[in-house]
Amino acid sequence: MELRDRKMLQRLMIVQEVSNRGLAKAAGWKSHSYMNRLVSGEVKTLEPEPALRIAKFLGVGVEDLFLTHVSDFAEHDVERKRTA
Repeated sequence: MELRDRKMLQRLMIVQEVSNRGLAKAAGWKSHSYMNRLVSGEVKTLEPEPALRIAKFLGVGVEDLFLTHVSDFAEHDVERKRTA
């Protein structure tokens, strides 16, 4: 999944007084380093399970914070089934 808007995430964290470390723990990560990279914009993607946990912890819909990407392979399968 891809983070839609890191500034929105930062605002939610400020309003709810949640630290990178606290949100990383809610995501199920042992370290907060990836959360630091996500919030800073250094990385934009994460696995679906942590994304769901983050959204739930912050009390927002997962679609409000994250975009779901469909792999090229899956798109190819759909197109192949249409033409078959």
